[in-house]
Amino acid sequence: MGNGAYAPSGSGVPSEGNRETVAEVTLREVALASGCSIATVSRVLAGTRPVGAETARTVRAAAERLGYRPNHVARALRSRSTGTVGLVLPQITNPFFPSLVRELEHALHAEGRAVLLADCDDDPVIEAARIGAFLGRQVDALLLIPVDERRSREAVASAAAQVPLVLLDRGCGPGVADSVAVDNAAGMALVLDHLAATGRRRPCFIGAAGTASAAVERRAAYEAGAAALDPAAPGRIELGDFSVEWGRAAVDLLWPSRPDAVICANDLIAAGALQRLRQLGADVPGEVAVTGFDDIPLAGLADPALTTVRQPVGELAAEAARLLARRPAGGVRGPRRTVRLAPELVIRASSDA
Repeated sequence: MGNGAYAPSGSGVPSEGNRETVAEVTLREVALASGCSIATVSRVLAGTRPVGAETARTVRAAAERLGYRPNHVARALRSRSTGTVGLVLPQITNPFFPSLVRELEHALHAEGRAVLLADCDDDPVIEAARIGAFLGRQVDALLLIPVDERRSREAVASAAAQVPLVLLDRGCGPGVADSVAVDNAAGMALVLDHLAATGRRRPCFIGAAGTASAAVERRAAYEAGAAALDPAAPGRIELGDFSVEWGRAAVDLLWPSRPDAVICANDLIAAGALQRLRQLGADVPGEVAVTGFDDIPLAGLADPALTTVRQPVGELAAEAARLLARRPAGGVRGPRRTVRLAPELVIRASSDA
């Protein structure tokens, strides 16, 4: 029956004229049908405490047979918890973010939490409005990939003082909120070591302008490490945004200096750079290597396939869920935790000469 309703025994299927006989299935009825106590049924269906596997199967089978549907509104009123987590992204069109959203949804669903998603179109003003809207909806917690380390800080700090909040992939400065991200400096070091081992000595860097922490950290790590290959390398940098279009445009600016490696701050930039280099007749990887960062699905489909730094997306999501669990509702005070995860270099044809 629709909407969690059922027809009392012997009444038959309700017609349009007698819908007043339809009632919502209660926990008591599920308990009677399963032979378990109401408390046990509640624990199984809410997932609040461990219950034996056979008992759990019996309860769930009875609930499904009767068409039981939990009343989340009533539960929220009783527990003062909505069971929801708000997730604010800079821009859903970046292919890295949907893969992270998928892992986050899986991790939080396993804990009985639902995810509400908002896109702020890389605008810190919209980002602040989305955060405010989620707080107005009484979400239990927030997950956020901030647009900008500095311009996002005020809204993030205010929200972190009200609900548990975890920053993902990017930060907003020390002490603002719990955060989990890949070690960007370690990832860039992996790239530079690989290029040095394959004989590259004239690298250049295509990155993103602004103060998003991932962009800043990857650029700084390139500047710090590339000088060991070539003292002039730190000066061969072009900054725009995290897009395919920018990758194509930046190659036109850098190619006259004939670099033998184009290091890109993400895979979208690298895909654009690869495309433009091929149009210019460059031999990749014989004449010039190209690397990216993130390991989105596009990286393995590029021609040639793209060497890149893989972010541990599953670990990012799992750690974010753990950080939220360690800071339960009402526990917004206390020291902030910062977690850095190890990246992995994935070597493909774009650099493997």
